[in-house]
Amino acid sequence: MTAVKEEITICICTYKRAALLGDLLKKLWALKTDALFSYRVVVVDNDSEESARPVVESLQRQSPVPISYHVQPEQNIALTRNTAVENATGEYLAFIDDDEFPEEGWLLALYLALKKYDCAGVLGPVRPWFGAECPRWLVRANLVERKSHESGTVMDAHECRTGNVLMERRIFDDPDNRFERQYGRTGGEDVWFFVRVMAKGYRFVWCEEGPVHEIVTPERCKALYYIRRSVRMGGVSGEEVRTKGAPGRSFSLVFAAACAYLAFLPVAFLMGKHRFVRCLTKGAYHCSWLLGYLGHVPIRVRDD
Repeated sequence: MTAVKEEITICICTYKRAALLGDLLKKLWALKTDALFSYRVVVVDNDSEESARPVVESLQRQSPVPISYHVQPEQNIALTRNTAVENATGEYLAFIDDDEFPEEGWLLALYLALKKYDCAGVLGPVRPWFGAECPRWLVRANLVERKSHESGTVMDAHECRTGNVLMERRIFDDPDNRFERQYGRTGGEDVWFFVRVMAKGYRFVWCEEGPVHEIVTPERCKALYYIRRSVRMGGVSGEEVRTKGAPGRSFSLVFAAACAYLAFLPVAFLMGKHRFVRCLTKGAYHCSWLLGYLGHVPIRVRDD
């Protein structure tokens, strides 16, 4: 008798990116499994107008992989992720964003790493994909690069994200292990999810061999996008350090860093736009952190 293969549900949360979503779904058809597992796809549309429905329904008729479509109408990424969890089946869940795409060996690499390291979940790299329209200064500024690790590295919760992760479905057997509504517009819902589940003993490791690529879209080719993002993240982080006791640097260290970055701005300006914007975003983050710590968050809601 043939053994029943384990199943992975790939969860995609989407919001008004129908074209990118369509490209991603097509790439998922070609994933390697080495006959070790089967997989299906769950798409959750966070647009109340259901803008993703036509592209999903069109591809459902062609796809060799089962695709289900669901709508979570309230604009809130945490609730949307929870809807994906509720509609997932099988032993494992994988999350990938609608502006990302994998290589053929992506899911297999994560699956093999999860088995090798005997852990609750595996995270992989998210590497930027620059289109021809991306300005040179953005490529050189390192604003979209993310930290990487050696395979097998045990992850800290505050370095974890859901842009590229495979995890055991049993984690969600506990109804408390969900993404929190309060972070659904500010961001950080995934970080606090990992904080909660790791506190319960679940272990996550890194898999360098399972990358996905994040498309740097035209709206992310502008300096203002990264400045606003830094202001939002800094303000929310400062508030959380004060109100929730979240890990972070002290007020005095952040104040010193803010002064240093602002003082260096004129020099950075002379060194090129890439250095100037990078320095400006760092200064914006630390200044906003201070404001958040003092009780004022300048920007709470994400731009995307």
